[in-house]
Amino acid sequence: MTFAVRYYTKTGNTKRLAEAIAKELGVEALPISEPVNEAVDYLFLGNSYYAFTIDPEVKAFVASLDKSKIGKIVNFGSAAMLNSTYKKVKKVADKVGIAMDEKEFHCKGEFKGIHKGRPNEKDIADAVAFAKQYK
Repeated sequence: MTFAVRYYTKTGNTKRLAEAIAKELGVEALPISEPVNEAVDYLFLGNSYYAFTIDPEVKAFVASLDKSKIGKIVNFGSAAMLNSTYKKVKKVADKVGIAMDEKEFHCKGEFKGIHKGRPNEKDIADAVAFAKQYK
């Protein structure tokens, strides 16, 4: 299996998850400003809700992906208030013809004092365990 990890974060929470997942998979976690140039079986995409949707940069990144290079997108992230961004990412991925894996990882993220200290060590360990199932 081949992997790539990309993430978008405003607070650093999703970056922490991305780095843990990438380490487990033996790749580097990179921001979405870095294109996926190589063919991969799984693109792990970290993102979160901002103003009740995914950031326009995440939408543009997914829309720019070359469907011939991406097997499936695996969604992951953290958020203080809302949970899964799966449906929002899938909507864009469907438009470019890239499949989404049915499984995803999500945990709480700290924002303005809400969920202080999250993602915590257990969240990071859970993210690593999630990634292991793809190896």
